[in-house]
Amino acid sequence: MDELVTMRSNDPDYPMKEYAVEIVKGITEKQAEIDEIISTYSEGWTLDRMPAVDRSLLEIGTWEMLFNDEVPDKVAIDEAVSLARQFSTDDSPGFVSGLLSRILDVKPTLI
Repeated sequence: MDELVTMRSNDPDYPMKEYAVEIVKGITEKQAEIDEIISTYSEGWTLDRMPAVDRSLLEIGTWEMLFNDEVPDKVAIDEAVSLARQFSTDDSPGFVSGLLSRILDVKPTLI
């Protein structure tokens, strides 16, 4: 992953934005913990069963809520839901919203 980030960050035609690099590095560092949290609260859905877009949005939203104090929790959820609406299935916005809201509810016990 680090090689890809470095390569893309040095691409003069389409460099990665600083925050995108921060997201990738943050999720990479906390991948096991983030995936465990998502798996625990997804009620009947394994990570493998989730659409890849939903899984990625859930990882980003979970990372932002738990490990990035610069993004308000509600903004993290709203952005993930908006992207799910644009890029995933008709059921995805509700699924992403519900799961991230559930994680937000238990956030005090996770951090």
